Amino acid sequence: MRWLTHRTWSRAGLGLLALGLAEAATIAPAAAQIDSREGIALQNQIYALRQEMQQLRDQMARGGGGSPSAIAPRAYPSAQPNDLVAQLLTRVDALEEQVRQLRGQQDETRYALQRQGADLGKRIDDLAFQVNPQAAAAAAGGAAAGAASAPPPLPQSAPPPPQAPAAPVRRTPELALQEANAALARRDYTTAEQAAREVLNNRTSPRAYDAQFVLAEALAGQRQYPQAAIAYDDAYNRNKKGARAPDALLGLANSLTALNEKRAACDTLTKLAGEFPQLRPDLQASAASVRQRAGCK
Repeated sequence: MRWLTHRTWSRAGLGLLALGLAEAATIAPAAAQIDSREGIALQNQIYALRQEMQQLRDQMARGGGGSPSAIAPRAYPSAQPNDLVAQLLTRVDALEEQVRQLRGQQDETRYALQRQGADLGKRIDDLAFQVNPQAAAAAAGGAAAGAASAPPPLPQSAPPPPQAPAAPVRRTPELALQEANAALARRDYTTAEQAAREVLNNRTSPRAYDAQFVLAEALAGQRQYPQAAIAYDDAYNRNKKGARAPDALLGLANSLTALNEKRAACDTLTKLAGEFPQLRPDLQASAASVRQRAGCK
């Protein structure tokens, strides 16, 4: 910066230089929108520099009178205005570099979380693909068994007497969900699963979110961990900020650990800690237990 070594400065030149530096310094706070202690500290330092350069510009506008040491609370060894400008410019450049480094670290962290989320989603999709053929085979086997045990048809000459259709038993989703929760509390996981699926069959029910979580809990209680993992993931995706969302992520991590999908379980726990830093004490203890069983670092 050869122009900084000149000993003679015109009043207009100093004014333009100070104005240019003040405008350059306004870029740093706009680029430092980082939600961290380091970023806030850098923003405060840059703001202080802006104040110093504003005072320097005011002094130059008055004709350069006064002592340069009155510009800022820091004492500068040189009394030359160009030396003050050089020192301010150096500090601004250093702060901007620190801001760029912090932003780079933040971008790297965000990219790592996105990559973990994508990997976790792929593992859940693979798990769902493995579960669906088993469910289809079980349904086909049940249909075949039902057909084999069906009674022989009556002769056409003696048709069965007509019977009055039975009145369908209907209950509200709220009552079905109450039964599901009660069955879950007494560890009757089969009844809890049936009642939860009854609520989920009513697609317009506002209680489907709660029923999805109860279904996941019932499947986990029956040690059907592949189905439970998918149900927990569905419960989380139904409302990622809902009251059951942290419980669903913890249940997903627990099910993945039971399936020996420890890497996916650790990624889920990392996601849980990132999205819900203030967990309930019981969830914190459970998450620590799952993290230990999964061998997370």
